[in-house]
Amino acid sequence: MRKTDLAKYDAKKLMGKMAVPGGAEFGKAAVVVDRREQRRRDQALGLVPFAVKLNSDLVAQIKALATEQGTDLNEVVAALLQKGLAS
Repeated sequence: MRKTDLAKYDAKKLMGKMAVPGGAEFGKAAVVVDRREQRRRDQALGLVPFAVKLNSDLVAQIKALATEQGTDLNEVVAALLQKGLAS
């Protein structure tokens, strides 16, 4: 690796650190939590990742329900699963 290549690599790494994830607007603070920290928070709450494959129409209905209620998608899915299992 040449010295100029190393300098370009360092510049790209620096620019990546300076970029604000999520495209936050000026004057608004962006709260960024890395994946490890988010995993620790989820584990503290007793949450477990659970991946499923669903029909796109069903997912659209769940997302619409979440926006209608103004809650998180995870909360809506958990409530629907609890209601379904209770019956």
